[in-house]
Amino acid sequence: MDILTGMRVSASGMAAQRMRMNTISSNIANINTTRTPEGGPYRRKDVVLESMPDAKSFGEILTTQPQKDVARVQVSDVLVDRKAPMMKYEPDHPDANEEGFVAYPNINLMEEMANMIMTTRAYEANVSAMNATKDIAMTSLELGR
Repeated sequence: MDILTGMRVSASGMAAQRMRMNTISSNIANINTTRTPEGGPYRRKDVVLESMPDAKSFGEILTTQPQKDVARVQVSDVLVDRKAPMMKYEPDHPDANEEGFVAYPNINLMEEMANMIMTTRAYEANVSAMNATKDIAMTSLELGR
C-alpha cells in the first residue's frame, strides 16, 4: 500500500466516525424530546458503515496495479429505530395522552455513552494511522536529501 492510499483509508475512517459521533450526539441531546415535526417522540438513529474498494484518481488507476485487499469505509445508511417509545405516567405533561402517559424516546444513555467512547477510540486510531503514514512520508523525504 502506498502513502496516499493509507491517507485515503484513514481519512475515510475519520469521516465515518465523525458522522457516527454526530448521530450519537443527536440521540443524547434528544433523550427527552417528546414532540418532533414528524409527530411523536424522537426516534433513535444509528449509522451503518460499509466497506468499499479504495477509490483512486484516474491517473493512479492508469499507473498502478489494482489492490484488491485495500478498502475504505463509508456511511451507507442512517437507520431510524422503530422500537416502541417508553411510556411514563406524567398526567401534568403537555404531551400526555388521555390516560396521562407521555411517550419518551427509547434511548439508553449508558449504551449511547459506550458507543460514543468506542467511536472516539476508532477516530483516534485513524488519526494515529494517518500520523504514522505522514511520519513515514516525511522520513522518506529526508532519506532522499
